Amino acid sequence: MDAKEQETGVCCGKPAESSPCTCGFGTDAEKLNEPPATAGAACCGSSVVDPESDPFERPGYDRCGFVEDFVDTPVGTIPRVKTALDRSDFLGTLKARLGIGRDNYKISPGLYCIGNPGPDAPVLVSANYKLTFDTLRKELAGVHAWILILDTRGVNVWCAAGKKTFSTAEVVRRVKLTGLEKLVRHRDLILPQLSATGVAAHLVRKGCGFRVLWGPVHAKDLRAFLDNGMKADEAMRRVSFSLTERMVLVPVEVSHLPKYLLWVLLAGFVLSGIGADFFSFHAAGVRGLMIAAACITGIFAGAVVTPILLPWIPGIRFSLKGALTGVLAGAALVGWLWSKTTGWEALALFLLTVAMSSYLAMNFTGATPFTSPSGVEKEMRRAIPLQAGALLISLIAWIGSAFSL
Repeated sequence: MDAKEQETGVCCGKPAESSPCTCGFGTDAEKLNEPPATAGAACCGSSVVDPESDPFERPGYDRCGFVEDFVDTPVGTIPRVKTALDRSDFLGTLKARLGIGRDNYKISPGLYCIGNPGPDAPVLVSANYKLTFDTLRKELAGVHAWILILDTRGVNVWCAAGKKTFSTAEVVRRVKLTGLEKLVRHRDLILPQLSATGVAAHLVRKGCGFRVLWGPVHAKDLRAFLDNGMKADEAMRRVSFSLTERMVLVPVEVSHLPKYLLWVLLAGFVLSGIGADFFSFHAAGVRGLMIAAACITGIFAGAVVTPILLPWIPGIRFSLKGALTGVLAGAALVGWLWSKTTGWEALALFLLTVAMSSYLAMNFTGATPFTSPSGVEKEMRRAIPLQAGALLISLIAWIGSAFSL
């Protein structure tokens, strides 16, 4: 969503890609979840339209695959979404996990529904990150509920709460925009527990009259939570970071690296050619490959091995865990290349591997229950200067070693 917050096509009544139409339902704050206002008028299509046709099937509209149909409510037409995921949903999840189009993997904010909810049905609040939305709806098979999606700029619940896009103000704003008080008789909102860092429950009630009930950490526990009178047991409140949960983060972290790694390797090859003869292409090739090996080893140690072995690596700070993994990986690399390197070259390769591993390991601090935002900031203030120092020493040792050959 841009700064103007044009919610064109709320709930999948979005304009087709070939059409510049911005008259989809939800184009302004007062018309959220409503079809085009002018009956019989075409939206970016032919001017001849059957007055009795479904307004969401008219030219210019592209109904999203997860929408089953639409229901009429006191606050307008609301899409009913499917609980079963299809091939496109799984493909979208795979792409998001690989970091492909992840920043734009979102749905329009507004009201949705599951099943056949009435005025007493629960209201579940979530983020407009498509992966989060898919996780929520697939766990609600057989449930009748309203879903209020906030505009978190396509960011998941936990991160959005930390970034203050899943916030008190956005909850209050979205409740008012959708006219939720006209849709349900109760005044309860079920929010994900992991959104608590961004939402003040007492201010939500003061702002819109709705009480906040904190739901479970995981969507898989929602049905049990609802069946238990909207009460969570201790297990539902516990945040996990299992091997599987850690592993699914690895492709995303690695996918961000190629665009930076290319420049690092290019710089490494250039620096490797500098020596007593001013510049040697042969040395650039031979020594550049060593730099590339150190970079790849550091990436593997920090972005793959560290998250996999996280609970068993000593220490609390991720930079330290990554450094320890980097020490072992760097030692193995130096041992492998020992016969081909001088002492200074070995030191440079070792420090480069350790620094990269330590730095990349810190990327996982925002995805775990092991750290707090203030703890992450404190760790970065301490770790980054040490990592930069190690890189500087590595650079000096590497260039200096060429003049001592």
